[in-house]
Amino acid sequence: AGKTELAAKAAKVAKVPTFTWISQRADVTLISGYLRDAKATQKSTGKPQAVQLVVYNLPDRDCSAGASAGEYTTDNAGESRYEAYIKAIYSEIERVPDVQVIIVLEPDSIGNIITNLSNPKCAKAAPAYKRGISLAIAILSQLPNVAIYIDAAHAGWLGWPGNIGPTATLLAELLTNAKAIYPGAWVRGVATDVSNYNGLGNQPQMGYDELVYAQNLAPLLTAAGYPAHFIIDQGRSGVQNYTRTGGDWCNNKYAGFGPRPSTTTPDPIVDAIVWVKPGGQGDGTSDSSAVRYDAACGSDSSLIPAPEAGTWFQAYFEQLVTNANPAF
Repeated sequence: AGKTELAAKAAKVAKVPTFTWISQRADVTLISGYLRDAKATQKSTGKPQAVQLVVYNLPDRDCSAGASAGEYTTDNAGESRYEAYIKAIYSEIERVPDVQVIIVLEPDSIGNIITNLSNPKCAKAAPAYKRGISLAIAILSQLPNVAIYIDAAHAGWLGWPGNIGPTATLLAELLTNAKAIYPGAWVRGVATDVSNYNGLGNQPQMGYDELVYAQNLAPLLTAAGYPAHFIIDQGRSGVQNYTRTGGDWCNNKYAGFGPRPSTTTPDPIVDAIVWVKPGGQGDGTSDSSAVRYDAACGSDSSLIPAPEAGTWFQAYFEQLVTNANPAF
């Protein structure tokens, strides 16, 4: 009976719109298919549709953790390959101009630039990250149906007093550099809490509430000349009554599915509550012998055993369903 109930809830989860991650070159060819499906739905229902994508393939990606390391490296022509990847995404979207596309651009990259330059790999990657993000904005924002939100990590990473000012400055710099490539370059705003678990106006623990982070960051963005609009991932934020730590990001064993995607938000600066991280995808392997192993994925706060990042993690999906708040 328990599995039957779980299956019924899982069917409801499957109807919740989530972002699709374009995290390798091979994924790019799928985009126009998603757009054509959305166009068909738009036509049959008369309701505007949006395709939600995460562009995630910078060279030396995930420089500080490694659990989600990607296919490109700065040593192996990674920047030119990244440019080709971005241009290929442009070509796919260009084929279906009458469907809105929402892009979250390069999760964790800003966070690594702001806080992890003492890591030699991040110090080496940072200039390529900056060039790559500005180039992506310059190219993709030329498409009239695209709205870009640069990822700005989350409250527990960049929301602290020493990090939040540099975050606003860096975001503005990336946009300015994009305009140097294409004068009409623009972004809609920033995405926060991607693949994390923070609350939204309901988390008293300092540094773990995204509404507080957005409200603190917004005036700094405006002052720097960057648009202060937010989309906030609440896909795994259903449980807020446990003690958070900075290292609990990997397959958090207390998490549950959170508030459903909506444009009804607690503050006008928040465009939407979204689900960016697909709930059944793992954050990183708990196998300490694996190339992409990160110690955080073998910690006391993680569900173990866990598969590689980005692969299906059935036990974790079941946990998220069971702990969902609101319940399914």
